[in-house]
Amino acid sequence: MEDPTVPGASGSGGLPANGNGNNGKGKPAVPKGREAFRSQRRESEGSVDCPTLEFEYGDADGHAAELSELYSYTENPEFTTNKRCFEEDFKTQVQGKEWLELEEDAQKTYVMGLLDRLEVVSREQRLKVSRAVLYLAQGTFGECDSEVDVLHWSSNSQAGSSTLRKPAVSIADSTELRVLLSVMYLMVENIRLEREIDPCGWRTARETFRTELSFSMHNEEPFALLLFSMVTKFCSGLAPHFPIKKVLLLLWKVVMFTLGGFEHLQALKIQKRAELGLPPLAEDSIQVVKSMRAASPPSYTLDLGESQLAPPPSKLRGRRGSRRQLLTKQDSLDIYNERDLFKTEEPATEEEEDSTGDGERTLDGELDLLEQDPLVPPPPSQAPLSSERVTFPKGLPWAPKVRQKDIEHFLEMSRNKFIGFTLGQDTDTLVGLPRPIHESVKTLKQHKYISIADVQIKNEEELEKCPMSLGEEVVPETPCEILYQGMLYSLPQYMIALLKILLAAAPTSKAKTDSINILADVLPEEMPVTVLQSMKLGIDVNRHKEIIVKSISSLLLLLLKHFKLNHIYQFEYVSQHLVFANCIPLILKFFNQNILSYITAKNSISVLDYPCCTIQDLPELTTESLEAGDNNQFCWRNLFSCINLLRLLNKLTKWKHSRTMMLVVFKSAPILKRALKVKQAMLQLYVLKLLKIQTKYLGRQWRKSNMKTMSAIYQKVRHRMNDDWAYGNDIDARPWDFQAEECTLRANIEAFNSRRYDKPQDSEFSPVDNCLQSVLGQRLDLPEDFHYSYELWLEREVFSQPICWEELLQNH
Repeated sequence: MEDPTVPGASGSGGLPANGNGNNGKGKPAVPKGREAFRSQRRESEGSVDCPTLEFEYGDADGHAAELSELYSYTENPEFTTNKRCFEEDFKTQVQGKEWLELEEDAQKTYVMGLLDRLEVVSREQRLKVSRAVLYLAQGTFGECDSEVDVLHWSSNSQAGSSTLRKPAVSIADSTELRVLLSVMYLMVENIRLEREIDPCGWRTARETFRTELSFSMHNEEPFALLLFSMVTKFCSGLAPHFPIKKVLLLLWKVVMFTLGGFEHLQALKIQKRAELGLPPLAEDSIQVVKSMRAASPPSYTLDLGESQLAPPPSKLRGRRGSRRQLLTKQDSLDIYNERDLFKTEEPATEEEEDSTGDGERTLDGELDLLEQDPLVPPPPSQAPLSSERVTFPKGLPWAPKVRQKDIEHFLEMSRNKFIGFTLGQDTDTLVGLPRPIHESVKTLKQHKYISIADVQIKNEEELEKCPMSLGEEVVPETPCEILYQGMLYSLPQYMIALLKILLAAAPTSKAKTDSINILADVLPEEMPVTVLQSMKLGIDVNRHKEIIVKSISSLLLLLLKHFKLNHIYQFEYVSQHLVFANCIPLILKFFNQNILSYITAKNSISVLDYPCCTIQDLPELTTESLEAGDNNQFCWRNLFSCINLLRLLNKLTKWKHSRTMMLVVFKSAPILKRALKVKQAMLQLYVLKLLKIQTKYLGRQWRKSNMKTMSAIYQKVRHRMNDDWAYGNDIDARPWDFQAEECTLRANIEAFNSRRYDKPQDSEFSPVDNCLQSVLGQRLDLPEDFHYSYELWLEREVFSQPICWEELLQNH
């Protein structure tokens, strides 16, 4: 899907030579104006002017969708194999009955027998029993009549682990491992979901299973660490046969199950603020975003009619009121008129870029061209500009926040201006300052927000200063804390491995011979020979990559949010390693595509999705049906991935000037602005937040050329009092200060990890016995052969050493 190109965006292509919409002879350029408008409208109908996406953001997609993404379409024949293996084993154990006809006790007995038969020596027999277990976990679809029944009877079996050692060439090389990972994934996904109708016994079993996955059981590491090690082995080339999609999906769901999803995170945050004595939260960010409305591009028909009623541009420049009326017609986002910086055309010169910016004045030129066209009448119901066109929100969506540093900075500037000296971090003494300053400080303090991270940083500073008096810190053994301890020493390798896989799965990445192969568990043993088979495999491969992006983006976001709540320096440790591994340019590379096309991609074949493919007879597939795809408005997982990556980028760059400068250096502004074409409130919000933090560094010309984007930031993003993001008059840091900022942060992180996790046995702060009597009176265990060399030791260490008694007396 190509982006629309606005005539005149390059500075001169959309207007005649005289620049006033005429053909040089005083007559309106009617045909050219009409054709330009119609061409523009045709192109925009498929991309810019898209409908608002009704998207419900949450921890994951629907239950059936999450289960279906576990399997690739190449695995569909294995459903029949699993059913056959179960039926063969079941007939040898139970006579004359179906699985659903058994009593619950009989079902448990049979399952325990299956687990016992998993311990046999024969590898082939183990695989058959594993497939029988997987068939049970898949819902015994052979005895069900509908998809609802399959999901209802999805059981929760247990399985061991298996390893393969031969190199991967196709999906056949990971057969055993895929079976076991599928069983485990189905267990986690089915047990994770909580329903109101769940009996007490089921809730108890859920908590027991959560505990077994979260904590070290029987001297074994938590299950998530085992999966992390599988990811690093896969990326290192030691285990190329690993079905990496299933590993990542299972890892994501295990972390979500053991640590908690977004709602659990919000509850934990409320609880922790109460424990620290902090005021309650003013709002739930996800709930606030759900009530926000996505900004939309202007209505072309409406704009055309109104442009006929507007005065000529020459008069507009002299009449500020009319100019203001014209601006009210335009949307808060400059989506319609922005120039496509990624379209393969002749590059614009620096003079052209400075003169046109991103197209703010280009839209004015387009309106100048359209208003000369008398052959396109306005709509019958169209009236001149009225107050009904202008709608104002009742209030800003977010409560404003002020940091303690903001108050200190404001008072420092005020004291330097009025009394000539400062008082450090004192925010209470206002002597000598005028009354308006008093009122300003009062207002700032009313909106002061103290975060959990602020308290944690202050406590860490006190622990570093007074390790003896404060004693040893008591750290609760929560699942998050245990996971961080297990990940600590291999965390850089984990982050690098995840980003390598994310890079390989990104649609903007180009295939390389030396890159990791993430398609080993989707490629069939025999490559397709027909066009239909090739199309089906192509859809399967694209779907496979999309699911990998979804799982990694969700996993990283959950880890950052949980670690930040647990301790800010755990969050900063993970963040720094992500930044060092080039996570920021990687995410920008991901968004350097037609995001609207990515979100509306149709890389799914609904009739082949589980559990539909196990119940219904497979219809005949054709190239036309594959090209048409499903009828969904958008792809849920792709929109979910984009929002997660934007949230991840926000977390990495928030309050970090050095990383904000990375956004500027990598020219992220035009890349992010392209994403604003997607009419979804949450995605637009996080794009605008990223644009806000770098606005002051983009220069006056950029701000002048993107006033509607600036207006959208003001309307949708939280306000920080005394923040000069829209002006950039006082850039208080320089590039050479940014490196020092990161180094200071890294030193604080290393001090935190060393103090809490690298505790030596003989600490320099351990007490020392200085009493001569007690030291000489201690009984020492000497080696058995010491008396043989005692005289030699005495001669060498005592008698032959000269003693200067005067120095000894002076020192004492």
